[in-house]
Amino acid sequence: MGQQQRTEVTESLLVRHGHDNIVYSEENGGVRVGDEGSLAGSGVTTILALSAFVGACSIWGLGCALGYSSPTQSSIMEDLGLSVAEFSLFGSILSIGQILGAAICGKTTDLLGRKSVPIYIAEITPKDLRGRFAAMVLIMSCCGMSFMYVVGSFVNWRILALTGIIPSILQLPILFFIPESPRWLAKVGRDKEVEAALLRLRGDQADISNEANDIKEYVETLKSFSQGGILDVFQKEYVRPLLIVLGMMTLSSLGGINAFAYYSGVIFVSAGISSMTGLVTLAATQTLLGLLGTFLIDKSGRRPLLLVSFAGLCISTSLTGLSFLLKEYNWWSQGTPILALIGLLMYMGSYVVSSGIPWLLIAELFPINVRGSAGSICNFISSITGWAVAYYFNFLIEWSSAGVFFIFSAFCCANFILAATMVPETKGRTLEEIQASITRSSQ
Repeated sequence: MGQQQRTEVTESLLVRHGHDNIVYSEENGGVRVGDEGSLAGSGVTTILALSAFVGACSIWGLGCALGYSSPTQSSIMEDLGLSVAEFSLFGSILSIGQILGAAICGKTTDLLGRKSVPIYIAEITPKDLRGRFAAMVLIMSCCGMSFMYVVGSFVNWRILALTGIIPSILQLPILFFIPESPRWLAKVGRDKEVEAALLRLRGDQADISNEANDIKEYVETLKSFSQGGILDVFQKEYVRPLLIVLGMMTLSSLGGINAFAYYSGVIFVSAGISSMTGLVTLAATQTLLGLLGTFLIDKSGRRPLLLVSFAGLCISTSLTGLSFLLKEYNWWSQGTPILALIGLLMYMGSYVVSSGIPWLLIAELFPINVRGSAGSICNFISSITGWAVAYYFNFLIEWSSAGVFFIFSAFCCANFILAATMVPETKGRTLEEIQASITRSSQ
């Protein structure tokens, strides 16, 4: 079946189930549906909240792992007698694990289900809550980092490591009570369970007939095009979404997020700021701005938040680089710690505002048959670049404490240009509507 036929089938599915007010918009890249086509049952149910909580626990644990080394670097190096190279390997081990996990996560989620991964949240939530729920869960990563920054400033690094098991203990019992993603159930042919899962998620009184039919028929249409293998991601209609999401995630990694997350304590000390003061202030800032980003993602949209975030990352890395440049040449010595503090606070605050959007876009821009493979590719490549930054940062800052941050700034600037020129706005549209518009615009 050709691409034109694929678009016609997709649009006919939308029209057939009450979406008769389709509007073609060049700005949105194709199809969108008016208010009359909105889905019923968009409220927050107990099961939906529990499902989001499971995702939040997973991401909180990831945040704890990301933030572990910042408050503990000096004590670990002293207690274990580690060199800079040895601690760099230790600090980057998490990224190595991410590389290995990324290589298999796409196929694993396609075979075993979506529970506990960010894509799961995007697949189960109504369109008017999808951005907020997905962002709220991913903001927990920054909350986990903040927790480590604060608690790690006061407790031994061995005790701090044990706190990483808490999220897993909390989420394991709940996993047995939350439903699987209706879209995944449709993908694997368990059609009878789709309605049951939707009723649990939307409420017993919700009318889920249109939503269930849209999901099942759209998935059946996709099955006729491909089996969802990893090579299918490189079809013409998916090239642009892949470049967008992969570009954002890779440039974010090269923009220094792992360096700031893993080694904030060392950066503060190098700039002449108390590690404890800097980390506690950083924790409060990124938590507050993360909550603000959660509120704004469905209000202002994905693209505006990305632009504000990437602009903030570019400016903040430049400020941090400038602070170390002033320190190197002994200019305005009193202002160096202030600039460094502002730079780090602004960087982590800017990052957390949009941290969940690339993962949300994977669920929004890719159909169910290639979504797992697309996420795996993006995660794999961005994890490799993230590992390189995490491992080499301590060597780069010894080479040029100012230069490394200006390099980060250049990559953040490139990410801003990418978001300004290529990222579509997806708020307020169902996943099927978004993917129909992408199919149409790729012709």
